[in-house]
Parts: sequence; structure tokens; C-alpha cells
Amino acid sequence: MKIPWLIASVALAFLSKSSAAEFHLTDKKSNIQSPAIKEASGLAVSPKNENFLWVINDSGGSPELHLIGTDGSERGKVKVTNAKNTDWEDLASFTLDGNSYLLIADTGDNNSKRKSVTLHILREPKLPADGQKLDGTVAADWHIDFTYEGGPRDCESVAVDSASGKIILISKRTKPPEVYELPLRAPKKKGVLVAKKIGQTAVTAPVSLPFADQPVSMDISEDRSLAAVVTYYGVFLFPHKSDESWADAFSHKPVPLGPHGIGQAESVAISKDGKSIYVVAEGKNSPIRIYQR
Repeated sequence: MKIPWLIASVALAFLSKSSAAEFHLTDKKSNIQSPAIKEASGLAVSPKNENFLWVINDSGGSPELHLIGTDGSERGKVKVTNAKNTDWEDLASFTLDGNSYLLIADTGDNNSKRKSVTLHILREPKLPADGQKLDGTVAADWHIDFTYEGGPRDCESVAVDSASGKIILISKRTKPPEVYELPLRAPKKKGVLVAKKIGQTAVTAPVSLPFADQPVSMDISEDRSLAAVVTYYGVFLFPHKSDESWADAFSHKPVPLGPHGIGQAESVAISKDGKSIYVVAEGKNSPIRIYQR
């Protein structure tokens, strides 16, 4: 009775990895055209319209959300009125109770000294009509202040699994990278939460390159079938089965998609239909790399 179950499990794992490996780097060429995006550190696909990408700048900048087209065209920005950009390092989009949201991860901590870090969660702003640019202000719906089990960590990889109500985080500078989780919903009691360590992972590049094995951004697909992690070398995919925990998924060897070919890549995002993966880098006029199924 165990043989058929074993064969089915092996087949499922093979198909899952094969599906992830179907992604390939396209030859589409475009760049971020907004002069205000100087240090892109987070990227997310709009849940409302897959032709739009949200972008944030790195530490010290104005607390703004920038909007661009998937072709890199500038589509405006909004200021988050009740948030400070201490060290914004990742951005995630998700749908919850029929509404689309964005999560800003103020989690950068190069020296692992911050007493606590913060996640800002807000409703996705209304997208501009054709020929118009976004302008105005928004406010975060809730904030999550937290630290990590085991002490402060530098973290640039944060993603949301809204179906399970979890936020997944991966540390950057620990060896190996550690995987943590937090509840997505705002806690009833105010105070600093503790992100629970649920496992560890590895993204090993086949070349010698600074930070090639350090996660600098992450995203989880809308259907929860995979997570994408980017390093300065390339993109790594972690297939995820419906009955599997994220701790288990990240414990397996990832599927490498090869080098993305851009310097200091900092952000990755998966389209809501799961067919495209976008990667951008820090610096002005960053190239937009696109992997497609």
C-alpha cells in the first residue's frame, strides 16, 4: 500500500521542480524611467493590474511608494504619511478579504543593532487612469513592530502568504540564512512581537561573487506554489506543495534560474498569474529583468 503513495510523492516533487524550472530569462529590454527611483530596494506587482509595479527606495529616502509600468514607464508616487523610511528593504503585495494590500518592510539592519524593526501594511492606492500619474498621500492601516528570536538580524527578504495569515522573512547575513514568520493580522495588544524562527535555507551560487549567497529580496506566488529569492548572482525558486510548510519548502535545495546579469540586484516580484518574475537593481534607471514561463 505504501508503494503507490511513494511513487505519487516522487512524481509530485518532480513535476513541481520541473514547473519551476520552466522559467527562462527573456530578452525584453526596459529600464526604470522615474528619476525619483534612485535606490530601488523593494518591488511588488499590483494585485489590481499586472501591468503596474510598485517600487520603494532604500534607507533614508522619503517614505514614498513609486508606481511604474512593467515597461519601466513612470506612473507617479504617493507619500505614506504615518511611516518613516529608516531602512526600507522589501515590498510585498497581497489580497486579503477581497482587498489588495502592500507591505513595506523597514527591516534593514546592516550591523544587527536595531532594537526593533517595523512592517507597514496599507491598502493599495487607487491606480491612475491612462495618461495620468499617481499623486497624493496614503496612510498605513497597521504596523507591526518586532524583533527576532535569537536577537537582531539584517533582513531584506520579506513575503506574505495571506492564505495562511503569515509573513515569511529570511535573514541576509547569517550563515546559513534563517527563516522566520510573523502573523499578518495586526496584534490586538500593542508592543513588540518576536518573529519565530522556523528553519533555515540556502541559495548557493556556482560562482565566487560578493553576497552571491545572501538573500536580498523574496516573493511568494499568489497560488502559493513557489517562492522566489534573489541574490546578487541570480534567482532561486523554492517549490511549495499545498500540504507543506514554508519551513519544509525552504529546507529543500532550490531551483536556480541562472544569472540575471545586473549589478547589485535588490528586488524580485512574481506576477499574480505566476507566469512572470521581475528583477530590478539599485541605482538610477535600473534594468528590468523578466523571467517567463
